[in-house]
Amino acid sequence: MSRTVICRKFQKELEAMDSPPYPGEKGQALFNTVSKLAWQSWLKHQTMLINEKHLKLFEPETQQYLKDQLEKFLDNEDFDRADGYVPPESS
Repeated sequence: MSRTVICRKFQKELEAMDSPPYPGEKGQALFNTVSKLAWQSWLKHQTMLINEKHLKLFEPETQQYLKDQLEKFLDNEDFDRADGYVPPESS
């Protein structure tokens, strides 16, 4: 049976990530509180932000921006979206 967590994004018990996404305390905290589904959703959203906003990952400001957006995304706060993006209609 796979490990589960109470996901901070979806507020329910879901399958956990296979390993911490980052080294250290931050990675362990995410590993213990974020589901695999939420992390995959974040990675897709992060990629969209990087591409649509032409972010340069080597810049410290970009790294901080993405950290801030990650926290907002996982806490269901008002996070940035790619300019002009319209989510698909759910069936």
